[in-house]
Formats: sequence, structure tokens, C-alpha cells
Amino acid sequence: QVQLVESGGGLVQAGGSLRLSCAASGRTFSIYAMGWFRQAPGKEREFVAATSKSGGDTSLADSVRGRFTISRDNAKNTVYLQMNSLKPEDTAVYYCAASGVPRPTSRWPGSYDRWGQGTQVTVSS
Repeated sequence: QVQLVESGGGLVQAGGSLRLSCAASGRTFSIYAMGWFRQAPGKEREFVAATSKSGGDTSLADSVRGRFTISRDNAKNTVYLQMNSLKPEDTAVYYCAASGVPRPTSRWPGSYDRWGQGTQVTVSS
């Protein structure tokens, strides 16, 4: 089994920055692509960013491209989401996800079979 634990969320003013971390434990050798999703109240969970096992292939949602960066440190079994120039519309619970299947990075939540508990990000105007 793989466990994912997110951290780094919090309250920040618009224009500020946060860095989310997702630490994986357990059978980490079985983790392939990893991603970040978010869900705002009353809305569906949406894709934010994803990275391949090596970190060489990344994908970002159009809404965050140029502001967010995803990176991965396999030695630490951790994936990061650096969020800059935050906007109030970025407010959501952010979830880390991992795939146990060797497939390319995906924007579809169904491609991931392990999820963290989520961390709240609140951006004030």
C-alpha cells in the first residue's frame, strides 16, 4: 500500500505564494505518475498538475500555467506544488494523487488510485 500525506496549505493574500508537499510512504517503488487536483466548495474536483515518475514530463492546467510549478524528488518520495501569484479563485482543498500503473501523466482523476487527505488553501482578496 501507498500512503500520501499533503502539507503546506494555509491562508495567504492574493499575489502571495505557497508550496505544497506530498510525502509518499509504503510501497513507494510502485508509484508512477503523481498529480495534484483541487476541489472548491460546490465544484467538481479539477486537475491542477501532474508529473511522470522521472519528473521529466509535466503537465499543468491552463488556469495555473505560468504561476504553478510541479516537481518531484524521488529520493525523498515527495512531490511539490509551488504556487505563485495566487488568486482568490485558487481557493480549494488540494489533493495529491499517485498512480500505481505505468502510464503517462494524466488529467483524469480516474487514472490515479491513491489519494491524500487534502490540504486547504485559502487566498484572500
